[in-house]
Amino acid sequence: MGVRLSHRDYRDALDFLFARTTGQWKLGLERVEAFLAAIGDPHRRLRTLHVAGTNGKGSVCASLEAVLRARGHRVAKYTSPHLVDFRERFVVDGRPVEETAIMAFLDRWTPTVEQLGATFFEATTAMAFQLFADAEVDVAVIETGLGGRLDATNVLMPMVAGVTGIAIDHTEWLGTTREEIAPEKAGIYKRGVPAVVGEPDAGIRRLLADEAARLGASPIRVVAEEGRTEGIEVLAKGTRFRWVHGGREDELITGIPGRHQANNAVVALTMLDALPEDLRVSVADASEALAGVTLAGRFSRQGNWIFDVAHNPQGAAVTAETLREIAPERPTVALVSILGDKDWRRMLAALAPVVDHFILSDAPTAPASRAWDASVVFEHAVGEGWSAELIPDFDRAVATAPERGATILVTGSFHTVGDTMSRLQAAPTSG
Repeated sequence: MGVRLSHRDYRDALDFLFARTTGQWKLGLERVEAFLAAIGDPHRRLRTLHVAGTNGKGSVCASLEAVLRARGHRVAKYTSPHLVDFRERFVVDGRPVEETAIMAFLDRWTPTVEQLGATFFEATTAMAFQLFADAEVDVAVIETGLGGRLDATNVLMPMVAGVTGIAIDHTEWLGTTREEIAPEKAGIYKRGVPAVVGEPDAGIRRLLADEAARLGASPIRVVAEEGRTEGIEVLAKGTRFRWVHGGREDELITGIPGRHQANNAVVALTMLDALPEDLRVSVADASEALAGVTLAGRFSRQGNWIFDVAHNPQGAAVTAETLREIAPERPTVALVSILGDKDWRRMLAALAPVVDHFILSDAPTAPASRAWDASVVFEHAVGEGWSAELIPDFDRAVATAPERGATILVTGSFHTVGDTMSRLQAAPTSG
C-alpha cells in the first residue's frame, strides 16, 4: 500500500494520480468493482443513463443532460477525455465539481488505488460515482471510455442504455471490423433494461439489436426502425431537421452543427422516452432545450476558430462534410495533430478537399508513446500535392495559423483541441 499524502493543492493531487496510474488500458471490471466496494459502492445509489459508441456519444450525453436539466432535475454528467481542465469530466448542474472535492477524494483513496493496481480511468470512474452520489443528483448521464462490455463504467445497472454509431477505432482492444466492435459496445445492454440502438447502418444495427436481445434487454428500441430524419439543414450554430416517427412529424433543432447530429439528437430523444415515468420527457417538452445544446470540441466555434476533435477517419469525414455545408470564409487553414496510432492518412485525405492549407504540429499533451512523426506526415502531405507546412512547436503553430487564412480549423484529437483552447484561453464550457 502506498503512503497517504497530504496534497497541498489541486495540481499536486492530479499529478500524483497521473503518476500512479499512467499506462495502457486494462479492460475488465474486477479492479473497479473492488475499488467501488472499498468506497461503499456509490454507483448503487445513482439513477443513470449509460451511453456507448464510437462517435456521437458525447453529443448524446450533452443532449440528455440539457433536456433533463431543463425539466428541473439535478443532473450529473461523466465524460472523457477532458479538453483543458480535468474537472470537465465531472459536471453537476452544468458546473464542473469543485477542486476541493477532487482533492479530498484523492487524498483519502489514492493508497487504495495503488493497492488494487487500478488504472487512471478506473480511478476517475469511481471518483465520478462518489462525487455524484455525494451531490445527491436526481440522475447521472454516464459515457463509456473505451468499448462497453469491459469498460469501467459497465458496473452500472442503468435506467436506459444507448449505443450510438459504430466505427473502426481502438482496434487493439475492440476488434478490426465494425462487426467485431459492435458486440463490445453492446455489452452495456442489461437484462430488463431498455436498450436504444442508434446505429444508422442496417447490418450493424441488427447486430446491436441481436446482442441486446441475447443479453435480455427489454424493450429494444431501434431508432432507425421507429422513424426517419428528413430535411436536414446544417446551420452555423446548429442543425435543423424533421423527425417523422410514430405517426407524427416534429420540426426540431439541435444546437450542435453537423448532418450527423440529427441522428444523435433522436437517439437522445428515444432514450428520454424510454425512461421511467417520473423522468420520461416527450419530444415537445425536450425541443426547446435541445435547440440550446452545445458541446465544446464538436464543431464548436469561437470567432474565426472552429474546434472539432474528429479523432478517426469517420469523424474527419463528418468534419469535412460540415465545413462544406456551412461554407465559412476562405481560405481555411487546418491546424492538425493526430495520435500516431490513428489512421492519419485517411483522416487528412478526408479533410484535404475542404482545407486550403495544413499546419502540422505536435500537441504537447499527447502521450509520447502515441505521438505521430510529424515530419513523415509532412512528406506525405507534400507528396499528395496538398499545401502544408511543418511547425512542430505548438505555440508557434497556434500563433501562425491566423496569418495563413480567414478560418482556422483545429482538429485531430482531444489533445490538439484542448491544447489550442488552453493557449487561446477559450473555455470549453463556452463552446
